[in-house]
Amino acid sequence: MNARIKAVTACLLVGWFWAGCTVGPGYQRPSVSVPPAYRGLETPPLGGTSTNTDLSSVAELGWWQVFQDAQLTAYMAEALTNNWDVQAAAARVLAAEAEARVVRSRFFPTVSAGGDLVTSRASQRGAGTIPAGVDPQREFGDAFLAMPAYEVDLWGKIRRSSEAARARLLASVETERIVRQTLVTQVATAYLDLLELDLELAIAQRTHAVRTNSLELTRTREQGGVASLQDVDQARILVSTAEASMVDTRRRVEQGENLISLLLGRDPGPVARGGGLATFGFRTEVPAGLPSRLLEQRPDLRAAEKHLVAANADVGQAKAAFYPQLTLTGSLGYQSVALSDLFTGGSRTWQFGPSVAVPLFTGGRLRGGLKAAEARFQEAVATYRKSVQSAFREVSDALVAYQRTREFRGRQEERTQAHREASELAAIRYQGGVTSYLEVLYNEQELFGAELGLAQARRNELLSVVQLYRALGGGWTLPSDRSE
Repeated sequence: MNARIKAVTACLLVGWFWAGCTVGPGYQRPSVSVPPAYRGLETPPLGGTSTNTDLSSVAELGWWQVFQDAQLTAYMAEALTNNWDVQAAAARVLAAEAEARVVRSRFFPTVSAGGDLVTSRASQRGAGTIPAGVDPQREFGDAFLAMPAYEVDLWGKIRRSSEAARARLLASVETERIVRQTLVTQVATAYLDLLELDLELAIAQRTHAVRTNSLELTRTREQGGVASLQDVDQARILVSTAEASMVDTRRRVEQGENLISLLLGRDPGPVARGGGLATFGFRTEVPAGLPSRLLEQRPDLRAAEKHLVAANADVGQAKAAFYPQLTLTGSLGYQSVALSDLFTGGSRTWQFGPSVAVPLFTGGRLRGGLKAAEARFQEAVATYRKSVQSAFREVSDALVAYQRTREFRGRQEERTQAHREASELAAIRYQGGVTSYLEVLYNEQELFGAELGLAQARRNELLSVVQLYRALGGGWTLPSDRSE
């Protein structure tokens, strides 16, 4: 008995020794082209100093540090807790973690225990009649511990499988961070849209009040014979235009509030604001940092690399299938026809059987599996490299967008001021009888459009910073992840 136990132990030790051999290529990050600097850094995003020499990135800051609006950051915290997409992503992480645990369990043998009790009675009148004096009823049972076929990981196939499962788990974690990052961007965008609509509504209301007073003045002038009825009709057109704009803007405000409510996991309803568009701001500077840091900061790039690691491990699994497979089976138990001596020494039974299987002919199945795994790895490499280039493009686009939207906002301010002065001059000229009310009508309409355009330009300028923050990889961290 001791000799057999020693033999089994020696076999296991040999198997575990050989398990250190892992076939297949080790993972190495593929080479990618990293630009020395981002295009679009001619003008710093925020602040007056150049960011070309700034090695840090705004993406390394949490969203609660970047956005200087207490109401918005409160909404972001609520959304990251209650949003259904975030909860679904968290559930997918739990599922991937459980799947990785299932794969990891293959490192260990499966041991089951069982037993049965059988009572039978033989016929005293049929074939094989039981002799007189012998009890026709019999009872017997057995109890056992069994180890079904356990594959010793000689060539690292199980190890590669576990490596792939862990990489996919980490990819699901990064995917959850992508969901969080996207949600932060969506909340910020919807909130800025709402502030811009509030400003549009305020402009429309102010314009409506001014035009209403002008209409009353024009009616008085018409009754006094100074103005014509056509002037009154033109003044009514201006009032109606402002009223129509107010109605449409209120519709968009309510729909914007419904969107934010959905992002927060609420039922549709009113949404509070922390301040106006003019007072909304970010931290004083938004540095882009080094392009090489983008590979580590953006969760989508890290997720793409984790899928690449999993594909590389799949190649190792496919190669390990070409090698011999060592399987161990065994059982230990007791069996007796009398329950009273079931667990005595003479009732003990056991067996142990290592087996080796060598694939000789599979009709090309193994080679086809290896080719497919290698092709999927090459696809993952191409996907990763494309993701990296796309990320650099998104950052450059965001930098260019901020630079140009800021310039556009400046020009829009100049245009609005010019229309304001022209409108005031037209009103003075009309009151002095120098020109007709048609000139006032034209300048009022142009001023109204310019003021709305300026509000949209301010919104677009702020949104470009939000997009830059997301493109640099910011927005996925939680206050619990980093200290402020």
